[in-house]
Amino acid sequence: MYEGPSAGSLKPTVLIECQPLPFAARAKYYRDGLPVVIPSVRRTPPESMSPRAKVHNYINLVQGELEVKAQNPDAWAILLDVNGNIAEGMGSNFFIVKDGVVMTPRDQYVLGGISRETVLELAAQLQFATKEADIDLFDAYTAEEAFVTSTSFCICPVVSINGSTVGDGQIPGPMTSQLLQAYSELVGLDIREQYLSHL
Repeated sequence: MYEGPSAGSLKPTVLIECQPLPFAARAKYYRDGLPVVIPSVRRTPPESMSPRAKVHNYINLVQGELEVKAQNPDAWAILLDVNGNIAEGMGSNFFIVKDGVVMTPRDQYVLGGISRETVLELAAQLQFATKEADIDLFDAYTAEEAFVTSTSFCICPVVSINGSTVGDGQIPGPMTSQLLQAYSELVGLDIREQYLSHL
């Protein structure tokens, strides 16, 4: 039987952690594109723990990142779900552009971040077709464009997936560029230039 403190006896505490954004370390990604590598580690399935709950239990994301960084210190880990479809990375969501449609994994298998939602809203404003769907590796390898979203990146173009160049290798691709411009206008600064200025 649990005999710990009752909820009424607990007092709230606040923990605030602040870190500077790694502009210099990530600037090259806005110039050259972000190389994505898929690790062997899979994202926790919703049957075990909902990835939609932001509970900071990121152990498999950390394991995936360690595996990827051991292969390529510059690469970004994006995990697959247990069904073999693209899921998400450490604090980041994944998008592709395929046949002119902006696609991202269904939120059943990912934490639908604020930046992800912002991109979906901006895409709608730009009258881009959007789709939340299962994205397998074939979809990713044959996409015209790809990018990741996160609070710190906002939008960062992806140049390759497991060494395979995305589309024609243009950084950023035309639709990613329009979304990045719309995001920059929304927040009142040139996101890409903010990073490139640290090269």
